[in-house]
Amino acid sequence: MTVRIHPHATQRMRERGATAAEVRQTVELGHASPAKFGRTRFRRRFAFNARWDGKHFARKKIDAFAVKIAGGWLVVTVIVKYF
Repeated sequence: MTVRIHPHATQRMRERGATAAEVRQTVELGHASPAKFGRTRFRRRFAFNARWDGKHFARKKIDAFAVKIAGGWLVVTVIVKYF
């Protein structure tokens, strides 16, 4: 399965602290559920144990929203939450 990342999603990843490897793992191994506009949301939690925006967090959750394309998925946006 191919996981491509749209430039919009790449920008959001930079702003929100996700890596391409984490997003690919989220799509390949995360929990999938239907989302608005015919998209699929993939969700996965990661151990983080580092600082983000001046605060220490133990984990982060990545939601990758994707559309099905020939041979795989195109990630169109990414949301990251720290806890």
